[in-house]
Amino acid sequence: MTNTENFFAPDAVFVTDQIKQDLVLKEVYDKLLERGYVKGNFLSHIVEREHNFPTGLDTKTLGQNIPNIAVPHTEGEFVNTRLIVPVALKNPVLFHNMIKPKETLEVKFLFMLLDNDPDGQAKLLASVMDFFADTPANELREVFNFTDPQAIYAFLKQKFMKKED
Repeated sequence: MTNTENFFAPDAVFVTDQIKQDLVLKEVYDKLLERGYVKGNFLSHIVEREHNFPTGLDTKTLGQNIPNIAVPHTEGEFVNTRLIVPVALKNPVLFHNMIKPKETLEVKFLFMLLDNDPDGQAKLLASVMDFFADTPANELREVFNFTDPQAIYAFLKQKFMKKED
């Protein structure tokens, strides 16, 4: 596994009050593009991929009252780096379920995966899934309701680094 210290960047943690999926992705894209993390054609590809291959995850199996999450991503040719981009949603946003694509889920938190290595996305996704498995339900509930980007960054950086110890 690669060094998890580089999975997050303090300037790539976002909180949004958008209420529609495409608007959330556009807002995050604009900021990521401005910071040089993604390429100009990233937005159309992540939106298209999300519509064709949904990434919403039902968190019921992780514990009671844990908000649902989504893990939007697209091919590495549209990004410039390797990063997990946490996005807290102040309002629930509908995403289709990854497992049951016809089902919609109210999502409150995103882990957007950026990886310019064609084989790397699976590793990033595995790290996120390990985080779910290794983090107590009360802590997941807490972080998925944070609305301060610095608090989200500090929590996730600490949790992901712990796995390396």
